[in-house]
Amino acid sequence: MKTSRRDFIRTGALAAAGAMILPKTLPALSSSAKGIVGLQLYSVRAEMSKDPLGSLKQLAEMGYVYVEHANYVNGRFYGYEPKEFRKILDDLGLKMISGHTALNPNHWDDSRNDFSDSWKKLVEDAATLGQQYVVSPAMNKAQYNTYDDLMKTMEIFNKAGELCKKYKMKFGYHNHDFEFKVEFNGEKMFDIIMKTIDPKMVVIQLDTGNLYNGGAKALDVVKKYPQRWENVHVKDEIETTAGRYESCVLGEGIVNIREVLEVATKIGGAQVYIIEQEAYQGKQPMECVKADLEIMRKWGY
Repeated sequence: MKTSRRDFIRTGALAAAGAMILPKTLPALSSSAKGIVGLQLYSVRAEMSKDPLGSLKQLAEMGYVYVEHANYVNGRFYGYEPKEFRKILDDLGLKMISGHTALNPNHWDDSRNDFSDSWKKLVEDAATLGQQYVVSPAMNKAQYNTYDDLMKTMEIFNKAGELCKKYKMKFGYHNHDFEFKVEFNGEKMFDIIMKTIDPKMVVIQLDTGNLYNGGAKALDVVKKYPQRWENVHVKDEIETTAGRYESCVLGEGIVNIREVLEVATKIGGAQVYIIEQEAYQGKQPMECVKADLEIMRKWGY
């Protein structure tokens, strides 16, 4: 993709903290339901940029109830104040289950041994929106330049989990591909992360597609760490002519995504499934995410 996901979600200078609306707990699942299915709005990023209200309305009409944002800038979600955006979602019958905003080094103040005011405001605004998860999508190089840098970042991640817990939310980390390429002391960075974070404080939101460009396979990773996948980014992949992988409509790629989800549900404790598609092979994004939802329903989700 031409537009960097990290650039798309990068936060700016945030305003002073406002009032909060604490989120409700996850709804109880019926015996016939496997979990909550949502959509990462980055899947329709161009549409959300041009017409967020119209785009959300289309998604609601398709049958989506849960969404995950990827745009929190200057204290606003897609240009709207938190309370205002919460009302828009409520009026459309949508719930912001989760959100992607990068936890960067500037969000931690070593001199105070505390988070910056901007990160605290972000967490409060997430609570106002009714989120259950505050997810940091990837890290910048400074956060894992050395083994010690990574260990410090994991410590901050655990503290982020403690902060989110105060607002009845969970902190999460969403992988890309570099976690499966970078090694320290002969061990893959992803394995170090899984061993270091406190699973009671940090949820790993496994992206089932991103890891392919890191040389990993989703099914292998899911099986290696049972009971660690309550929140999964559902993505399928196809190989491009350049020898890289890009996302596609679910079931059309090489991930064997249906089996991955079945295993993640059975041994991984999966209960939240967030669809994401970033490339479209000439199709329209809205057309793709509609097909993705229909496929998930066909599979019983």
